[in-house]
This record gives sequence, C-alpha cells and structure tokens, in this order.
Amino acid sequence: MRIVHVRGGVRLNGRKRRAERGRITSLPIPAYLNVPLKQHIGAPAEPVVRVGEHVLKGQLLGRPPGPMSAPVHAPTSGRVIAIGAAPAPHPSGLDTPTITVQSDGEEQWIELAPPIDPLALDAAAIEERIADAGVVGLGGAAFPAAVKLRLRTRHPIHTLIVNGAECEPYLTCDDRLMQERAEEIIDGVRIMLRALEQDRSGPSIRALIAIENNKGDALAALKKAASAHPGIATIAVPTRYPMGSEKHLIRAVTGKEVPARALAPEIGVLVHNVGTAFAIHRALRFGKPLISRIVTLSGGAVASPQNFEVLIGTPVSALLRAAGGLRQPPARLLMGGPMMGAMLPHAEVPIVKGTSGILALTSAEIAARPAAPCIRCGTCVAVCPCGLVPVEMVSQIRGGRLEGALRFGLLDCVGCGTCAYSCPSRIPLLQYLNFAKGELTARERTKHKAEEARRLAERRRLRLAQQAEARAATATARPRQQHRHPEGSEATGAPDRTTNPQVAA
Repeated sequence: MRIVHVRGGVRLNGRKRRAERGRITSLPIPAYLNVPLKQHIGAPAEPVVRVGEHVLKGQLLGRPPGPMSAPVHAPTSGRVIAIGAAPAPHPSGLDTPTITVQSDGEEQWIELAPPIDPLALDAAAIEERIADAGVVGLGGAAFPAAVKLRLRTRHPIHTLIVNGAECEPYLTCDDRLMQERAEEIIDGVRIMLRALEQDRSGPSIRALIAIENNKGDALAALKKAASAHPGIATIAVPTRYPMGSEKHLIRAVTGKEVPARALAPEIGVLVHNVGTAFAIHRALRFGKPLISRIVTLSGGAVASPQNFEVLIGTPVSALLRAAGGLRQPPARLLMGGPMMGAMLPHAEVPIVKGTSGILALTSAEIAARPAAPCIRCGTCVAVCPCGLVPVEMVSQIRGGRLEGALRFGLLDCVGCGTCAYSCPSRIPLLQYLNFAKGELTARERTKHKAEEARRLAERRRLRLAQQAEARAATATARPRQQHRHPEGSEATGAPDRTTNPQVAA
C-alpha cells in the first residue's frame, strides 16, 4: 500500500532502547488505590459506593451520568476508605473527585458473565458492553470508545485505522503490547469491525493497523496474527513525529485529509489505538472492565526502565519503587511523552486510563535554556504538520489579540510541539498556544453561562407574566360567576351562604 507524504514533522531521538527490551511485568498490588471519577473526555462518573463498603475486583465504583462519560471500576478487592478530593495527575496539582480503595490482598473478582462469542452480537450489544466496561481511548485522548463506535450511525464508515505508531520518544508500551498480545489485539479489531459493519450494505469495511517502520518485531507479530483475516492488514508508516496524530495518520494511510475542525468519521474513517483494541477484547470475551493498562516507565533518572501492567489508581511512587527507584532526583516528572505529556506535581498522583508512560527526566535530557528573541527563521512554519504559522499566532497571543490568533488557525493546532522543539531561540511556542486555547475555552464557558443565565431569566419572566395573566383572568371571571348564579354553584347546587336567609339568621 502506498504511503502518502505528510508535510512537516520532525525526526526525533527515540530514546526507546532502555525500556523496550524486557517483557511486560505485572506491578504488585499497592496498599491503596486512588481511582479518579473523571478519567475520560466528558462528565465525571457519579459514585455508587459508600465509605466503609467492601468491594470486589471489577465492581462498579462510579456510573456515567450521561452518554458522554464512562464508568470506573474497582481495580482490586478491598474496602472503600474515602470518597472525596485527591490530587489529580495534572500540572496544577489540584484535587479531583476520587474513590480510595484499601486493598485486602485477596484479588477477589465479581461474578463475571459467562464467556460469549462477541462476533454473534449485534452492534448495539457490542457498544453497550464496551461502554459498561469503561473502555476509553488508550492513546491519550481517553474518548469513550463506545461513543466513537456509535458515530457509525451518523457517518458511513469505510476504514478503521488501528493506531500503533507510538511516535513519542521513550514510550514503548504499545510496541510491547503488539509484540506480546498480537492475537488479542486482532480479536479486538474484529469485534470493532463487527460493530461497524452492522446494518451496512455495500463493500465491507477494511481495517488497517498502522505501525512505524522502526518497530519490526511488532509489525511481524501483527502481520502474522492478521494473516487469517482478509479484512485486516498491517501497514508500515514512516518514523516521523507526529505520525501518531490522528489527522496525519489518516492522511498518510488513506490519502484523505480531515477538514479543519471536522471529525475523522465525517470522511468515513475511524481511528482507535491498539491498546483500546486489546481492552475491547478483554471486555467482550471475558466481561472484564478496564481496570489496568500497560505503562512505560523510563527516563535517565530511572534505575531500571521497563513496561508494567499497572492497576488503575496505582500511585506513581509505587511504579518508581518497582523499577528499583531513582538514580537521582528527576529534573522533571512527566505523564506521557516528552512532546505532549503533562508535568506532574509529585509522585503521589495515580495512574489513570490515559497514562501511557511515566518519565523521570534528568536536567541533561531536558537541556533547558532561556528563550531568546525570535530571529524570524521560519523553522516553526516549515515543521508544522498542520501548515500553520506558529510565530504569527504567538505574536498575536502576546499582544492580547486572541481573535487574531484564531484567524491564523489556532483551533487547527493539534498541540504536537514540533514548533517549540525546533525553535532555535527556544521560544515556548506550544505553551503560548495552549494558554490561548485555554483562555478561549474559559471565555466560551463564561459566555455560555451568561447566555444560560439570560435564558433562564427570560423563562422566569415569561412564567411570572403567564401566572399574573392567569390570576387576572381568574379575578375577572369570579364576579361574573357570582352574578350568573346568585343562588349557588351550578356544579353542585350548594346554596350561597352569603345570601341564604337561614344562614343570615
């Protein structure tokens, strides 16, 4: 299959060697697990357990309040010791609603549904089971997987792309997963195809598993596992960041371009991560909810980088201890990759569904230096995979002209960071762009609240006016009724006590 050239991007030092060699290791169960109620795009889950309650592994802890949400489940058996605010895995370090489970060491599962053949289910049943299992996109976006599959009802899907590019430096969790659990990934892909092909006439949907060409073992494993399934093919894509970005992967593999501010399903393509496919396999074949994931632990400060299968809610500190601790205090602790990952305030925050890696980087790896004035070299323009002009957008942002940044395509930026990485002046271009996006989101939220307040005030005014009109109409009708029926009520024949001589007497 021919790969279409994608503009921009950069070649990065992968720094994957130290973590990619060993097999996936299961992390020991920690004493406490902090399970945030929001680990996905959409509304946070609502708790369905109480403090002091004993829960089993896989038991529902929080249910979704609406369709754009996902449930969370107990990662192990134990006792709920707290429901409240706890530090979130976010640079701010602010608290988020969290359920804390104290492990009892028993690992006692809830009663799981008997095994079934998911390929015999209809699309609605498949989507329902995926939703109930709390499966979200494991590539980082954490979009509820069932919601994405359900887009087939709004847009005709002809291609399912399974993203195994893993283009961020250091991260190797998807690589190891593809090498060690290829058959399970292919089964998850088949289940997704089954859901997408329901109620469809015409050609079958094809599935393309896209893997960067520096992952030879993973390519071989997936190609072998897919060989018995004609509708599934593997394809090697160039090792060039940000090849794992949804829009750029679609362009490289299909030649189609997702329009600005549009969704991939609008052009007939759906993208899921290989980790998501594996989670769907577990959920549909065995009824197991998403309570663990593969996480890369790496960076120059880590004694023994490797990949672990980690229970959701495990503190980052437990992960560091399992890898032999730190060789030196890290200059920066990241969740995710060095290009798009988030800085962590400390190591006591929990692993969540969207955690692909934990990086403890040294000062040498960061190579931080003060920003210098822009020299107008145009490097940021040349490397931008979206064809934007970051230097002009940042100029508008620094001048407080967010509308000007919008006109230069701010909302089309995917936040890959290639501009900041390539800037010879070390200007933090990505931070400026992310600040502007956050500011615009805050303004939109404020505007929406004001409009909602005005709408509610107008509804109240109309309601009060209607009530006043109704009272006025009632007051006008009462004398007329008394004049028409002076001897009593027409409905009951009861005497009018104000004119009855006996009552008056």
